[in-house]
Amino acid sequence: MAGATLWFGTVACGSDEPAVETNGVEELPPDEIEERARTAATEAATVRLSGTVVAEGSAFRLDMRIGPEGGVGEVSMEDTTFELLRVGDDMYMRADAAFWETEGIPEELESDPTQKLDGKYVLVSPDDPAYAQLSGFTEKNALLESLLVLDGERTTGEESEVDGVRTIQLNAAEGDGGTLDVALEGTPYPLRLHRGGDAGDLRLTDWDQEFSLHPPADEEVVDYGDEVLPEDD
Repeated sequence: MAGATLWFGTVACGSDEPAVETNGVEELPPDEIEERARTAATEAATVRLSGTVVAEGSAFRLDMRIGPEGGVGEVSMEDTTFELLRVGDDMYMRADAAFWETEGIPEELESDPTQKLDGKYVLVSPDDPAYAQLSGFTEKNALLESLLVLDGERTTGEESEVDGVRTIQLNAAEGDGGTLDVALEGTPYPLRLHRGGDAGDLRLTDWDQEFSLHPPADEEVVDYGDEVLPEDD
């Protein structure tokens, strides 16, 4: 019994807090950390992607929840913001009157006042050239592949924290080519990305958390025809 008492006393004096276990990716080479993170992202059914992106001289903000059946959220470009909702193959877009005044009312609806489109969902035809561009914001793996870009030699950085979750940072070109925070707890999901060249910052949350997608009610939908956004001359 005396031995048992001594053993417990030794443990109590050794450390105030027990060591917190990690998923072990911090012990891996940087290329393998990245591979684990990308695999986890691909295999997850859902994600919420939010933040800013600068591409080809244009900046936009997005906050999208994306899953296997589609996605829902907002995209902002310059002074305009619009909502996107894709349920299966059906793509809907909703914006206020100011957006339509800026973009121009589709010819099929030019007899309708802009106010008729204000707050309504516009059904985007698959034949519309805008469909592919807009649906790209709701395709999880394609969107992640285009945004989760690191450029340069990978090195392991410092441990950090994103929304209370411990992370290990993965640097490309010493950070100039981007920095990716990979979760050290549970599945090694990518949680935060600073894109190289100050091309934006993204948060990736709600991995594999289910959410529901429902088409809008018929009275909330306007069918514009074949082209929602007129092509530039």
